[in-house]
Amino acid sequence: MERIIDNPDERTWGMLCHLSAFAGMLIPFGNIIGPLVVYSIKRKEFDFVDDQGKEAINFQITMSIAMLAALILSLVIIGIFLFIGIALLSLIFTVVAALKANQGEFYRYPFNYPFVK
Repeated sequence: MERIIDNPDERTWGMLCHLSAFAGMLIPFGNIIGPLVVYSIKRKEFDFVDDQGKEAINFQITMSIAMLAALILSLVIIGIFLFIGIALLSLIFTVVAALKANQGEFYRYPFNYPFVK
């Protein structure tokens, strides 16, 4: 059985690790910078933030690489559809991860490369 976090502050910061990725809508590479900032500030204080911060950063790096590949493939039309699909999946998985973290669950993205260990 997986551990559930009871501390509301820890859950909130874990959720912010995921939601801070939406900074990418305003700032270039904000989808990586946002979770990295939250992770850097609170990882030593909360183990949950350490875990979820790494998960969020790794997912956002993975999505950025996939978006770059789709952007390159947009030269042959298929990339446009890939770009839209990747953007939607990124949005959906980020919101689901934030909701799970807010419930105190250790969320794992379905596909993720562990850049930060």
